[in-house]
Amino acid sequence: MTLRSLFLLVSLALCAPLSAHAIEFSAQELARAATLQKKLLTLDSHLDTPANFHREGFDIQQRHDHNALSQVDLPRMVDGALDGGFWAIYTDQGDRSPAAHQHDRDAGLLRLMEIREMLAAHPETFALALTAADAARIKAAGKRVVYISMENASPLVDDPTLLSFYHQAGLRLLSTVHFANNEFADSATDTKGAEWKGLSPAGKALVDEAVRLGIVIDQSHASDAVFDDLIQRMPVPFVLSHSSAKAIYNHPRNLDDVRLKQLAKAGGVIQVNAYGGYLIDTGKNAARTQAEDALMKQIGADYDDLSMAQGVQLKQGLAEIDQRLPLRKATLDDFFAHFEHILGVVGPEHVGIGLDWDGGGGLTDLQDVSDLPKITAWLLRKGYTEKQIAGIWGGNLLRVLQQAQDHANKK
Repeated sequence: MTLRSLFLLVSLALCAPLSAHAIEFSAQELARAATLQKKLLTLDSHLDTPANFHREGFDIQQRHDHNALSQVDLPRMVDGALDGGFWAIYTDQGDRSPAAHQHDRDAGLLRLMEIREMLAAHPETFALALTAADAARIKAAGKRVVYISMENASPLVDDPTLLSFYHQAGLRLLSTVHFANNEFADSATDTKGAEWKGLSPAGKALVDEAVRLGIVIDQSHASDAVFDDLIQRMPVPFVLSHSSAKAIYNHPRNLDDVRLKQLAKAGGVIQVNAYGGYLIDTGKNAARTQAEDALMKQIGADYDDLSMAQGVQLKQGLAEIDQRLPLRKATLDDFFAHFEHILGVVGPEHVGIGLDWDGGGGLTDLQDVSDLPKITAWLLRKGYTEKQIAGIWGGNLLRVLQQAQDHANKK
């Protein structure tokens, strides 16, 4: 089982009772929010859903409720008024051997192919977006928006020139690193600590090439030193596609207020996430880890190889573990604590939504994309204007994409 799988298992166990203080919305509030969302362009900056495209039994057109593997499909996108977003090419970090680099190269290309195959199979409901303006055009045509992103640049280590190919194939958002350091950058969570003290020489070259091509840089998962390098190096704004506030929960994946203000000053955007382990201390312990390992052995497959039928087994098994070895589960209250703090620090023009669906995101009272109007209802309750909410739900992120592409087109 990979390190990523362990994190996923913690966050996907969403069966515990809600907090006694869970935020509630009236039917009228939710109806108003859903109506507004349907009018606005509603995008999420970090959808790990392509990780499901190869799974036996998964169909993006069909509903996959009550499954630990799936939080995003077309029926629930419709219910939650989600127009689409950035669909991630994710590659788990290997051991950084030459063989691992080649494996990562091939895995990234395979995931890209799977995204393009999904688009080709469903041209009536999904469409590839390449420019900032494409999203509104695709929504107007009654389709869902697919921008392509890459989480962890390890697929490019073996051959960095592949970035140009990915760009031609639709890549518009790129992060350098994930849970562990790689050849491009230091991770915020590598237990070995810093290797490059920010971006490596190869990482700086990769960032420069991405800027030249008009690809937006994503700082999520990278260390604070990488953030500092990007602030100094980037001629255009960058984003954090799924991150939260260090002032609310002091996790290395979160951003402190000083850097939040630097991001806003540079024109960047932070997309607030809903990954429980980054919002609160869940109290994960060795007994819980052992129980999850035993469950995976009982199911008989690595997380990445599970079928959708096994995803139902996983959901049921995690619910049983919750009864024996409960963890604290993040709620909308926890999410809104981060969200409100960040909005207060940088203003609504520099905030967006990146909930990490199908990658560990989700809350006890926000379990899949069908629940998204709850966020809009909260924004309306807090008095944010329609224009501000439109920015948060996609306009701010698309503004950064437009700036990146305008800069690239000047050359």
